[in-house]
Amino acid sequence: MKARLSFLLYALRTLILISLSAAYTPLPDEALKGIPRPGDDFNIRNGKLLSQILQPRVPGGPGSAAVLNHFAEFFGSELPEWTITYQNSSSTIAVLGNKEMPFVNMIATRDPPWSNPGEVGYLTLVAHYDSLMKPEGFIGAIDSAAPCAMLMHTAKSLEDALTKKWAGMVEAGDHDFEDHKGLQIILLDGEEAFDTWSDTDSIYGAKSLAAEMESTYHPALSTYHNALSTIHLFVLLDLLGSRNPKVPSYFKVTHWAYKKMADLEKRLRNHSLFESSGSSWFYDVDKSNDRWMGGMIGDDHVPFMARGVDVLHLIPSPFPPVWHKMSDDGEHLDMDTTEDWAVLVTAFAAEWMDLGNYMGVKSDHKRASRDDQVERIISKTELT
Repeated sequence: MKARLSFLLYALRTLILISLSAAYTPLPDEALKGIPRPGDDFNIRNGKLLSQILQPRVPGGPGSAAVLNHFAEFFGSELPEWTITYQNSSSTIAVLGNKEMPFVNMIATRDPPWSNPGEVGYLTLVAHYDSLMKPEGFIGAIDSAAPCAMLMHTAKSLEDALTKKWAGMVEAGDHDFEDHKGLQIILLDGEEAFDTWSDTDSIYGAKSLAAEMESTYHPALSTYHNALSTIHLFVLLDLLGSRNPKVPSYFKVTHWAYKKMADLEKRLRNHSLFESSGSSWFYDVDKSNDRWMGGMIGDDHVPFMARGVDVLHLIPSPFPPVWHKMSDDGEHLDMDTTEDWAVLVTAFAAEWMDLGNYMGVKSDHKRASRDDQVERIISKTELT
């Protein structure tokens, strides 16, 4: 019995690897050119996506509630096919006189129409939406209003392509195990410390959500035994929107994904699809040593990584000069860079979801054969 179970687990792991490798068919150039820029949606005064996030968002306060409502209205009106759930928690905050502070995380998911609970593995895109309590009136544009807007742009930009792809597959009856992939966007509350960053005063929402996902079990015989195991890759955006960011490769296990992101940046620049100037943001592609910086930066990924989730951390090092300063507001965003990040993350997600044929263009791309998929599994393993 144990031998049979081991074989089944091995077979399942192999199929999941096939799914991941199939997701990384490079986007054709036409598809890259078809990715929209945010444009007026990112106008800091009246843009549909960004402007309403540019306000103080202290957990439990009116700004936090207003921004959460902004997210809900966006998905409800623009993306009704997405499923929205909320995860609530509270913590006693010592520096606030042991006040009980509420935290609300929003989870938005887009599943293939033929899937059942526990069958879908996700590319999970994450940002926190709360802002510092002090100094009073702090906006936090890079930290992390702009990253939230980037994720909204990604969801909006891919919706038509996802719908076309899945509708065609349903009509043709052409879907199997590796097609059970979806997108998940998590907007986290309570990342910032109320006093001084520490293990106990930070990432309140992330800690609660990771623990709850780990203990949320799927039906027997599901592909994924709990909600946490559905996360194939946890991509965390933080401190993005300042000019000329430099993003290291933080984790050896996800260096392959870092290289995919770097390749997309290079292609977008080569096709003049980036507006920002400067050198590559992903300077660490040819890393040849074992000096990985992943343990040096505390952020919302920590409780997920501690439970075995693979993390791609998109955060500059060093941090931008406006970090935790009152100057971190909409006026100090570099809008070319901010829009370029939105385009890059959208391209990465489109490539993951194999949307090259559906980004408003026609392509000669065909589904990869099983032999091609296995070959890419070997190549991917060699990168990690």
